[in-house]
Order: sequence, then C-alpha cells, then structure tokens
Amino acid sequence: MTSEQKRPADEPSERSAVVDLAAVEHNVGRLLELARGRTLIAVVKADAYGHGAPQVARAALAAGADVLGTAHVAEALALRAEGITAPVLAWLHTAATDFPEAVRQDVRLGLSGGELDLVLDAARAVGRPAVVHLKFDSGLGRNGATPAQWPELLERVRQAEGQGLLTVEGIFTHLAVADEPSRPETAEQLAALDAAVRAARDAGVDPAMVHAANTPGLLSAADLPDPDTMLLDAVRVGLGLYGLSPFAERTPQEFGLIPAMTLRTRVANVKDVPAGAGVSYGLTYRTEGPTRLALVPLGYADGVPRVATGAPVRIGDRVYPVVGRIAMDQCVVDLSLGRPVGTGSQEQSVRIGDEAVLFGAGEDPSVAEWADAAGSINYEIVTRISPRVPREYVGVEPGSAHGQNRNAQRRGHPGAVTGEEPAADSVEAPGVDGGRGSGRRRRPASWRVPWHRT
Repeated sequence: MTSEQKRPADEPSERSAVVDLAAVEHNVGRLLELARGRTLIAVVKADAYGHGAPQVARAALAAGADVLGTAHVAEALALRAEGITAPVLAWLHTAATDFPEAVRQDVRLGLSGGELDLVLDAARAVGRPAVVHLKFDSGLGRNGATPAQWPELLERVRQAEGQGLLTVEGIFTHLAVADEPSRPETAEQLAALDAAVRAARDAGVDPAMVHAANTPGLLSAADLPDPDTMLLDAVRVGLGLYGLSPFAERTPQEFGLIPAMTLRTRVANVKDVPAGAGVSYGLTYRTEGPTRLALVPLGYADGVPRVATGAPVRIGDRVYPVVGRIAMDQCVVDLSLGRPVGTGSQEQSVRIGDEAVLFGAGEDPSVAEWADAAGSINYEIVTRISPRVPREYVGVEPGSAHGQNRNAQRRGHPGAVTGEEPAADSVEAPGVDGGRGSGRRRRPASWRVPWHRT
C-alpha cells in the first residue's frame, strides 16, 4: 500500500504523487455517460493503479460507480477493512486464496473452474452461498474456462446452485486487443462470449450481468455498428478511471478524461558545468557546451523507469529532458535544452526548491510521454510509483460523504445507505436480453443476489 502524506498547507513537500479525487469523480461521470446506463465496475486493483485503492474506491462510488473490481481477494478484503461495503468482485486466485473470508465478507468471486471445489468448501464452511461471476476464455488465453471446459463447468455450477452453495451473478470475459479497434479478434471474442452465455442459459444457469468491455472497449463502443454487443450489461473499467487513454494515438482529452495523478518533487541542486561534463552512472551523456544542470530527487526506487532517459520534466514555464542514466534516488535535467510550455518565457532561472513535475494533467508532461521514453505503457508508469512516494489527495472537501454510493441513492439501488432492500420486482437492473444489453430492465422477483449484504 502507498503511504499518505499529511503536512501544513503552506509547507511544500519534498516529493509526492498528488492524486486529484475530483478528477476521478469527473472521469467516472464521463465513463457512465459512455456506458449508457450500464452497471459500472470500477477496477481498483494494484492499489488503484498506484493512486490509492480506498481513496479512489470512495471517490468512484461517490460519483456513481456500482461495483468495485480487484484482481486478488486480499485486495478486496483490504477495502472491507477500510469500511467499504459496496459490492466487490475479485477474479485471480490461487490455492492459498482465503475463500472462506471472501464468502464471509461478501466478496464476489470470478470463477474459472479450477478453484470451484475450494469455493464450494468455503461456502459450506461459512454457511452461505458464494456469489460468483463465471469467467469464459474467449480468446485471451489466460484465466477462464475454455469452450471445451465450459459445458462441464456449467453443469457443476448448476448443481451447486441447486444445493444452495453458489449464486451465479454474472458471466464475463476479458478482451485481448480492444486497444486496437481495427482488429477482428474483438468481434470474434464477443461472439464467442454470446454463444457461451446462450449455452449457460440453455443449461439452466441464468446470469443477470454479462460483461466484457474494459476501458478501450468502452471508449470505442460508439464506433461499432451495434454498441450493445460491447456494452452488454456492465462495463469493467480501470485505466479510464485515472484519466488515461489506452490508445497510442488518442489523448485522454479526446475522451473528456482528466489525468488524476501528478508526480512532483523539488529541485535538490543546481550547478554550472563546462562543456564535456559527464552526467550520472556510465557517463553516457556529456554536455555539448557550458550549461547548467538541475538535480531532481526521484529515481527508480520511487518507480521512475531507469531507462526513461530523455523523458520530460517541467520546472516553471519550461520542460527539460532527463539526461544520463536515471539512478535509484535521482535524475538530472540539462537546463540548456528546455522548451517553453504554452506561452511560457523563453528563458528562466531555475533555483533549488523550485517544483519539478514529471507528469500530470494540462500543460504538465503526460504519463504517455514517460511511457514512450521508457518503451512501456501508461498503465505501468502510474502503477509502479512506489510506496516511498507519499500520496497527497486533493479535490475533496474534508468530511465529505465519500464511500456512500450516490448512484445507488439516485437509482434506489439496494446498496443505498438506507440499509433497506427495495422490492425485488421494482429494482432497476442491468439489461439482459439474450446476452446483449439493451438499456435496463427490471429484475424478476426470483432474483435474489444479495447486493445489500455487508
């Protein structure tokens, strides 16, 4: 988990990853617009991609997210320990996963097949059914039951439901190339999922929620001939929550998203050096002429990629490139190589203590620029920022009602803070229509998935 820094408002911190929770809320609102009324599963695995899972989870729920998503049960249980009672789905397990505690604390479980016996044992031990989402491998080749394994899994799950050990809430898959919308494999995966859902219903397993769309799937759905084939009943978004784009050629701004994290510090040293001066380990960079160097106290121990030489750092109204190798605790910028930001001045004097921003929103360098310099992707850049860098949270008033699901309150969702379960025949639910979402429908009275449990 990341550390959280508290300091007087007028006292600048040495270094921090500033997380704008108002940006998270904005992004959730935008993603809900794009989802066209579908259930929104906000993925906060990996400590919310490095942004802080409890804080982001509360912000996402406050903005209208319906469900939280994690990879591991341990991550879901950590949210429960923070007092977050909203539905949470976890989908990546091992034989050592604490399934009994997951069932006890109402964590929904992604089920691929191999863990079924352990989940059933947990349900027996706890004395309540496990709520599961069956994962179908439609072509990614990772977790999930293959088409060959699917019939047997359905039969076993149907029997377990009959014994009161399982409740199948959903069926889902994960898309392999949704970030490359022109490729045909996404349509093939969605067609395979549709067939798997029809087979499930034919076998007597009737999920209320089918989901496939990740962030790139959601952002590109409007360009499909039939967006419903992608949106289905729910969308499962991670990167978009944090205001980042999954597409190499399209910026977050094009989708109305705001990057939520700013990685910043303070210049630790400034020095004049002559032509030919070497910089950092290996002396892979030498100055072309007399220049001034600034020392930025963030390095690979802080999660800054060691290979990202040339990446941008903003100091004042100019952006400077990192030169030489990035070290464990620090990196160096050459102040003779700066370029102005926007209408910034052509020249400026950099001093010790000036703020240095590696990436952020607006006119700050972008996460994408750092990913390009490192030969990586923006997902990795934000996720790898280490716990040594304190997180500072802005954009939320102290004492605000984060963690209360405003979306639930607006829609009369069973997760609303009243604690009362609405009549089963009047609760608005994600639409299910032969495996293709088409707006929203009412849940039948027989539907008893326990959203309200804590």
